[in-house]
Amino acid sequence: MNISDDFLKDLIKPRSAIFLEMEQYAKDYHVPIMQLMGMESLLQLLSLQQPKSILELGTAIGYSSMRMATKLEEASIVTIERDEAKAELAKDYMQRADLQHRIQVIIGDALEISATELGDLTFDAIFIDAAKGQYKNFFEKYAPFLNDGGVIYCDNLLLNGLSELPMSEVPRRKRTMVRNQHQFMEWLMNHPDYDTAFLPVGDGMLVSIKR
Repeated sequence: MNISDDFLKDLIKPRSAIFLEMEQYAKDYHVPIMQLMGMESLLQLLSLQQPKSILELGTAIGYSSMRMATKLEEASIVTIERDEAKAELAKDYMQRADLQHRIQVIIGDALEISATELGDLTFDAIFIDAAKGQYKNFFEKYAPFLNDGGVIYCDNLLLNGLSELPMSEVPRRKRTMVRNQHQFMEWLMNHPDYDTAFLPVGDGMLVSIKR
């Protein structure tokens, strides 16, 4: 049975004015933020997990980190963004929402910044939503910061439908990214240290629980 997107969206609880503003900004300026159903699914999973510390790779304008901070009132969040303009806008939104004391924004490429910038921090949850095609590199670099029993959430595995196409139908400039994402999914699904499941919500999510 196919359920319409409009029907599903009607089931989502209303968001606050600042989140509606951010959603409109993302739409107007083509800023990639999580799809609503994916966001709601992630928040529900995090509500069950109740992490006290979260690391996010890919802040953009701060939408997902702020949604997580609002849902999990006792959690602290560190988020990394390589685009300085987006990071500064995220900080502004966080200030307006009075969340700046719970969300730390690090500006830099997540694959290039020194691990010392995180100091001795460890995390109960890691959320990967950054450069597509680099997920395996992100996973390998930051998995050591995950606490035992922690969870790594990876969004955008379907790449807006590209992952489901035969490679011959994928635009040439996107093929390396799609291949990398396919290889990452297969690698992670068979990783001996994680129990991983694919959830067909939003743009596709992998949920990996550290054994």
